[in-house]
Amino acid sequence: MEQEPKTLQGAIVYFSNPDHCLNYLVARRWPNGVTCPTCGNDNVNFLQNQRRWECKGKHAKKQFSAKVGTIFEDSPIGLDKWLTAVWMLTSAKNGVSSWELHRALGVTQKTAWFMLQRIRLGMQDEKAGKLGGGSGQVEVDETYIGGKARNMHKDRKARVLQGKGGGVVGKVGIQGALERGGDVRLNVIRDSRYGTLIPNIRQNVEAGTHLFTDEASAYFDIGPEFAHDVINHAEAYANGQIHTNGLENFWSLLKRNLSGTYVSVEPFHLFRYLDEQAFRYNNRKDMTDADRFSKALTQIVGKRLTYKELTGKTGQESEETRPEIF
Repeated sequence: MEQEPKTLQGAIVYFSNPDHCLNYLVARRWPNGVTCPTCGNDNVNFLQNQRRWECKGKHAKKQFSAKVGTIFEDSPIGLDKWLTAVWMLTSAKNGVSSWELHRALGVTQKTAWFMLQRIRLGMQDEKAGKLGGGSGQVEVDETYIGGKARNMHKDRKARVLQGKGGGVVGKVGIQGALERGGDVRLNVIRDSRYGTLIPNIRQNVEAGTHLFTDEASAYFDIGPEFAHDVINHAEAYANGQIHTNGLENFWSLLKRNLSGTYVSVEPFHLFRYLDEQAFRYNNRKDMTDADRFSKALTQIVGKRLTYKELTGKTGQESEETRPEIF
């Protein structure tokens, strides 16, 4: 039996065989044996010529493929290209643009963009418990994504800088919580007020955790359930262990990804790119490219994204499609 791939080159060769594609995906989707995605029945027969299964239960849509019920459902693109695309996105620390994927796979740029967004859906954080259970120390901070006012046309610059907040106006806010030595959680936020920031922390960080924030006033009344230290960035970036440098480093990686690889990201889709970056960051330790690829394929079930939902033409793209990850 041919060994499973460890590199991108190996993945391209390995998944050129349709049997390898199917067997690899089936082993991660159904580790305990194939079951019907409609009724859950394990009494199924494999139809070799069609590369599909047929359920013995009495219901509609008895026949199903490995794509049904996953991010690949109803896609005419073969698994050889899908799996190569997943490998590229999960292993490239600076991301993969739709133009790069379009050239690599021989699909249109529009198709490549749709594929990448569906893969990002599969990379969403599975939310395994609250932060703080490991090191007991969590950094919390916000950043803003958007064009710099000094680079804008003077008319747009005047509009952007009209409101309260100066250069922050017209940008999209992101709140992050990073457990030292552990995972990061991200969320797009409406504003940086107490009512927005603090409930997120209480929902996702264990009580008793030692929090580190900057001097933002919203964090001053965080409550007695957390130990809380503040670093004043006007005076220093760190005071012993009191700092948010871990998150600052993550923001640097994120912004280099967005501005360098993706160049321009619509606020409507920003959370998808956060899912991508968080997945790679949270699975960085003691994991190879093959490990991250394999894990991503265990998260593709039950996640469906149509083109109409993706482009906001149905009005259904909301909490159902993407649960909050912070």
